[in-house]
Amino acid sequence: MQKVEIGVIGAGWWACLSHIPNLLKNPHVASVAVNRPDEENLAKVLAHFGIEHGYTETARMLDERPVKGAVVASPHVLHAEHAVAALEKGLHVLVEKPMATCRADALRMTDAARANDVQIIMPYGWNYRPMADTAHRLLKDGWVGEVRHVSLIMASALADLFAGQPMVETADHLFRPPPSTWADPERAGGYGWGQLTHALGLLFRLVDLDPAGVYARFGRSEAGVDYFDAGIVEFANGATMTMSGAATVPKTRSFQVDVRIFGSEGMLLVDLERARVECVRHDGKEHIEDLALDAGSYDDYSIAEPINRLVDICRGETVENPADGIIGRRAVEVLDAMYRSADSGRMENAA
Repeated sequence: MQKVEIGVIGAGWWACLSHIPNLLKNPHVASVAVNRPDEENLAKVLAHFGIEHGYTETARMLDERPVKGAVVASPHVLHAEHAVAALEKGLHVLVEKPMATCRADALRMTDAARANDVQIIMPYGWNYRPMADTAHRLLKDGWVGEVRHVSLIMASALADLFAGQPMVETADHLFRPPPSTWADPERAGGYGWGQLTHALGLLFRLVDLDPAGVYARFGRSEAGVDYFDAGIVEFANGATMTMSGAATVPKTRSFQVDVRIFGSEGMLLVDLERARVECVRHDGKEHIEDLALDAGSYDDYSIAEPINRLVDICRGETVENPADGIIGRRAVEVLDAMYRSADSGRMENAA
């Protein structure tokens, strides 16, 4: 049974909470190499997980270790630099959200993946769940017809994170999410880059359309990043979308994600909070999926499965990639245009 070594670029809060533990649990992972730029905290990571191979320089790790794949979990603004370095080495790469922080970088990444015949895997956890597969199949089978309008809503209980304050539930974690990544407007902080990207990742799993333009307005936190996002999106086929994001759900409530897709033949309703996948057509046909109450949860499976798919792909297994570089690129295109529009006050091109 072939085992592989995986390199982790950016061993901070989320990598140490999720990616590294899930790599170490995977029976097909022979070893993990870790890259973090500061020696003191790199030593802390190595000691905590019992990892042998640690590097302060990304290039050196990629040159010296026989890694078959890489996980990029560095700050948002470094994703493209680190991912392209790994892709050009011929590695399959899992890139944390957002894939990049501008369209040009996203295109560089997808071009590098294509040129080196490797895959980009995005950890959009909901894309890996069976209810997303069902919604994808219904659209692919033509239940809705041509997509003409979409309503997309996401809300999260992260008022503290995007205000630049310590995230309450991370008090006992090895590292805590730094304000420099999540709440700095100069470093792709804010709800769009940090959270709305999840909903867009799910949307583009379902809808095979390129965005063309975005008009947006923000409500900002005390840190100066977006707390509340309101946008209008035009797609290349002329379809429209209303898009909404909010960071201030009370901590007692879970994620809220609602996607409503209206087409020439009917509509598809996907509600992760209430575990609903329902399709209704103009000809009277309906499909209501029988789902467990927790079918839309962002749980251990949602978090681990992207890592497991990366490992399988690195081993040469044929597995579905429901959150590839095209999905990641489209999400970046919407967000890039959204932030530019919020600053300019006009519709901005997304293509």
